[in-house]
Amino acid sequence: MSAAEAKGAKAGMTTAPSAVRTASASPAVPAPRGAAEDAGRWSADEMMTVAAARTLRDGQVCFVGIGLPSKAANLARRLHAPGLVLVYESGTLDTRPDELPLSIGDGILVDTALTTVSVPEIFNYWLQPGRIDVGFLSGAQLDRFGNINTTVIGDYDEPDVRLPGSGGAPEIAASCREVTIVMRHRARAFVERVDFVTSVGYGDGPGERERYGLRGGGPTRVVTDLGLLEPDVETGELVLTAVHPGVSVEQVRAETSWALQVAAPLAVTAPPEAPELEILRALRTVGSSDDR
Repeated sequence: MSAAEAKGAKAGMTTAPSAVRTASASPAVPAPRGAAEDAGRWSADEMMTVAAARTLRDGQVCFVGIGLPSKAANLARRLHAPGLVLVYESGTLDTRPDELPLSIGDGILVDTALTTVSVPEIFNYWLQPGRIDVGFLSGAQLDRFGNINTTVIGDYDEPDVRLPGSGGAPEIAASCREVTIVMRHRARAFVERVDFVTSVGYGDGPGERERYGLRGGGPTRVVTDLGLLEPDVETGELVLTAVHPGVSVEQVRAETSWALQVAAPLAVTAPPEAPELEILRALRTVGSSDDR
């Protein structure tokens, strides 16, 4: 056993051939019989949201982004993690909304929070010193080293699309102990190199986060509507470690714009269970009658 493998074993990491080593603790099972047929019982987005929710643990403090991350985090709190503490960058702590917020400024976050503090306090006291266990993020582009773009598509000065911007995502990516990224898996979004680095993952590879002096651990996993990607512990490059039921490696590679490595053995995500789907389908965004 090499020194790297020994270190990984001590840390509870699984080792895969071809130098693909990831620190996986993701809920996955061998491919069930009839997986392709069973996949019709739920949508790809539902599978993604359930898979993302399962990564959260009871008692964790989670800094939540709006959209897919918020849906997954609120699902987890209603299921297996009732003690999950949700923090939104508008300053709400231990928020327990009855409906999903439209934005970080939605009044339902304040109404259902244990307490509300100022935005500077959220960042300066809670986030930057490393008091947040996990950050939940999404983005318009993601590259093979887990860097996120939410700024522009194309040239910065004359972009094809100008995106909403960073918000608190750069600080979340820099300072949380873990970062989970939730995104739909499309070739235009999973790119070799992002057009603009809004939130740093592993930069250009090993040692980049340390060089920048970033406190947090970096991206831990990427949950998509096709499967799960995790960083190789030596290179920082994202590796496919699981596919969702009914999804093939070829499908995932077709929607990835870099030469995606695949872990062996490759896991298959456990299908959604009835209670997970029931609660997920009952979640509504403020002002919306149906989010499905």
